Amino acid sequence: MYKRSIYKIILARLQERRQFLQILAGPRQTGKTTLANQAIDGLRGLAHYASADAPTLHSRAWIEEQWSAGRLLAMGAKKTGRVVLVLDEIQKIPGWSEIVKQLWDEDTTSGIPLRVLLLGSSPLLLQKGITESLAGRFEMIRVPHWSFSEMRDAFGWDLDRFLYFGGYPGAVDLISDATRWSRYILDSLIETTLSRDVLLMTRVDKPALLRRLFHLSCDYSGQILSYQKMLGQLQDAGNTTTLAHYLELLSGAGMVTGVPKFAGQRFRQRASSPKLQVLNTALMTAESHHSFESAREDRGFWGRLVESAIGAHLINSATGTRVELYYWRERGKEVDFVLRSDKTVTAIEVRSGRQKGSLSGMGAFAEAFHPKQTLLVGAGGGIPLEEFLLKPAQHWAGA
Repeated sequence: MYKRSIYKIILARLQERRQFLQILAGPRQTGKTTLANQAIDGLRGLAHYASADAPTLHSRAWIEEQWSAGRLLAMGAKKTGRVVLVLDEIQKIPGWSEIVKQLWDEDTTSGIPLRVLLLGSSPLLLQKGITESLAGRFEMIRVPHWSFSEMRDAFGWDLDRFLYFGGYPGAVDLISDATRWSRYILDSLIETTLSRDVLLMTRVDKPALLRRLFHLSCDYSGQILSYQKMLGQLQDAGNTTTLAHYLELLSGAGMVTGVPKFAGQRFRQRASSPKLQVLNTALMTAESHHSFESAREDRGFWGRLVESAIGAHLINSATGTRVELYYWRERGKEVDFVLRSDKTVTAIEVRSGRQKGSLSGMGAFAEAFHPKQTLLVGAGGGIPLEEFLLKPAQHWAGA
């Protein structure tokens, strides 16, 4: 559902008379390259595609070479159609934004009709580059993990399969072999993202700590954990500032994140203990010792999967919108998720069957913050889980 809408956005922007750099950003295995190729086919134009996703980093000269190839196509097709230059994994080129700015400005001055689509698997690193050099020249299109509706429509998955195997389309053909599937997730997605998208691209003084933080976040997904408690679990002599930074890097790579506490005041939200949250439940199950069958029989683990799937769905479907996600807890009472869209607040309680340490805080939250609506998801008369996962965060936030 969301990928179809993204495709339409890309195609429409490439057809516009006034041009901006289009930057397509999202985690690995979310379909960025496929979306770019489909949009080019829909445009019925010519394209030059090149990827910087190689074991060794390319230099800035590589961008100039690819840009020259695109310019030649554009000059030859000036009267016959649009030409698109697609540069994949652009964030892996040191100083990429400066040379892109230079070449883009040259084309603008010379009137060269070359449309440019940049792809990257680390939105955080892309954002750093574009804010430094490309102000006023770009539009960002964010591509989140695949949703339940997309996995269902594309591969016929039911709810249980989505909860366990997550939203990685490239792994679908491997699920009949549990060992092979988990090795694919661990080696081709997790390890590649950590070693090539995070550790290779930004300074990390304690790479072992970052890796352990990722594993801890998968183990404790759906649970609130202070940074001090994390340090105790990780047995590292680091500090909370380092840990918060590393969690931000993992979030920027589309792996795990920390959901902040809703407090009504942003400075208090930033200082709160995060609720750890995977952005794709496959990251939990591939790391666990549970098979698909044993996971469904383990009520506690399956409950965590349900809660993590809801959290991941809300974050992924809110990507690029005005909807923000929080949790709330005060004096032993908790609200699982809080959606805010502008001034509208929605509280969500999840009934997953897992025993929780905190009591439902819907009444206390409603008294303190007066939400527009309160929603119950799951067993006990709530919104069926499948129905909830088929609608985006904007729907439930009333946006």
